Amino acid sequence: QKATYDAIVIGAGIQGSFTAYHLAQRHKDTLLLEQFLVPHSRGSSHGQSRIIRSAYPEEYYACMMPESFRLWQQLEAEAGTKLYRQTGLVMLGPAGDPELEKYRRSLATNQVLDAAALAQSFPGFRLQAGEVAVLDSTAGVLFADRALRSVQGFRRHGGTLRDGEKVLHIEPGATVTVTTTAGVYRAPRLIITAGAWAGPLLESLGQPLRIDVCYWREKKPGSASMGSVTPCFLTLGLSQAPHGIYGLPSIEYPGLIKVCHHHGSPIDPEKRDQVPSGTPCPDVSLLSSFISSYLPGLETQPAVRETCLYTNTPDEDFILDRHPKFNNIIIGAGFSGHGFKLSPVVGKLLCELSLGEKTSYNMAPFAIARFPGV
Repeated sequence: QKATYDAIVIGAGIQGSFTAYHLAQRHKDTLLLEQFLVPHSRGSSHGQSRIIRSAYPEEYYACMMPESFRLWQQLEAEAGTKLYRQTGLVMLGPAGDPELEKYRRSLATNQVLDAAALAQSFPGFRLQAGEVAVLDSTAGVLFADRALRSVQGFRRHGGTLRDGEKVLHIEPGATVTVTTTAGVYRAPRLIITAGAWAGPLLESLGQPLRIDVCYWREKKPGSASMGSVTPCFLTLGLSQAPHGIYGLPSIEYPGLIKVCHHHGSPIDPEKRDQVPSGTPCPDVSLLSSFISSYLPGLETQPAVRETCLYTNTPDEDFILDRHPKFNNIIIGAGFSGHGFKLSPVVGKLLCELSLGEKTSYNMAPFAIARFPGV
């Protein structure tokens, strides 16, 4: 069993896997460690679908999205499999809502749909009085499970993935030593992308959240109102959705539309599956009410309910930075439920940080130092 590498990455979710992918492409002998057997559904990267979009209210994310789309296309070509389905995305909110305006400006479009125009294009939606929609026609769905498998093909470039190995200890130094349940490994650089298990690093920055991922049955399966042409959607500034609601068309389960609240309950990731069945869920009640008002073509109780983990920072921006004490330990964390689409660029940035290179984008929005006292 080999013990020495050019780089070690801890956590084989989408962010860690893309970091290993970029390092291996740079001809760095890279070890990717994962505590669970691959594939698994314990973290934040499982499931079949994620939204990808150009629209972003923050300029520093919006300027990354063209490269992200390009890198996803590059991975599609390398893997020889389809990873993206263009569906469009409608953003629903009150007319003149400041955040909705930021999304619209990021698209450089003046196209705003009122209730009649939205219903004509997408009959499944029903806006309320005073509400509008903005369309991002570039947006669509990433096939998440397939994407994760494809990027873990970094092993084609000589990288190593060791799953079922939990990290027990990290010893900093000019050469970092990582002890797992199965071995001891050393490298001059370490990148930690441990998701909800980055707890000790993030204890003062936020907490993992358990998100209910709900699928809702069409009242008339295959009906014109909610069929394969349904776009993705997200809500902004609606009184019925204080943290926002998002949805994706029927992909995972035929005839079921994915609609979720962008919020959840604090959870210890080790105990995520210990929530008693039948436990009341206020998020599901909120979603049922929203569906009654905005998506009348769907049943108002979920047909399938799954879970996912978010690791939110207080400002919901990522942490992509060097460890405050150890310059050769890089941290990628706090992806706050919107990191999957950007993972090709995140992996590139973490790779650049670990190699001591000038980064491709301004890293100030992602610095650990923005949280005083950490």
